[in-house]
Amino acid sequence: MAKKKAPAGTPAIAALTSAQAEFTVHAYEHDPAHPSYGEEAAQAMGVSPDRVFKTLVAEVDGVLTVAVVPVSGSLDLKALATAVAGKRAAMADPALAERTTGYVRGGISPLGQRKRLRTVVDESATAHTTICVSAGRRGLEVELAPATLTALTAATLAPIGRT
Repeated sequence: MAKKKAPAGTPAIAALTSAQAEFTVHAYEHDPAHPSYGEEAAQAMGVSPDRVFKTLVAEVDGVLTVAVVPVSGSLDLKALATAVAGKRAAMADPALAERTTGYVRGGISPLGQRKRLRTVVDESATAHTTICVSAGRRGLEVELAPATLTALTAATLAPIGRT
């Protein structure tokens, strides 16, 4: 894996480049009819869905929180609340998530968000040398080490995914 310059950069790729992080950009043709952005990315890149992580925005006790979980599973909202010492978690309003992060649904990246939100990454990420997350646009993913993602987002690692 080598440092790559952004093809038609996004804030996520700019953040990785600025941090001099090692990452690889994967671009694919997005099919708007596909029922799952994450599964589409895994199929298009030929990568196991366990290594492709989706970025979800939830509200924990009224505070927007980013959850990064494998596309092969789902987010456990109760576990997310516990991970940030909260009581209640619910998925955030999609329009609010888009306005706050600066990205569109299906292209929300945990990196380079307009407003930096607290972030929790599912601990299963550490089982892989590299994982893929959205690069900030549908049809664009970045592959990076889980430690790089957690460092650049100041994320907490916790068991927040369900299979």
